[in-house]
Amino acid sequence: MSSPMPGAFTSISIFAFDLDDRGQPVRAWERVFVGKEAGAVEEAREAARTHAGALVVKREGHPAVGEVGDPVILFQTGKIGDFN
Repeated sequence: MSSPMPGAFTSISIFAFDLDDRGQPVRAWERVFVGKEAGAVEEAREAARTHAGALVVKREGHPAVGEVGDPVILFQTGKIGDFN
């Protein structure tokens, strides 16, 4: 089994979305989560109680070689908009 490349990272972000005056989802906030994926999903579920939607995204990257992976959606609920 190979070890991770030095400088490699995995980041988990939580997004909450509200609706604008036309009913379209817009980002209310984003937070980089430090911890396990399950904790991020639980926090997103909680955010969805007071927002139109919530999303958890994971990205992996290798900055030393200029690579950032595509986002992987771990959880989503409700109405979500652009998160890139």
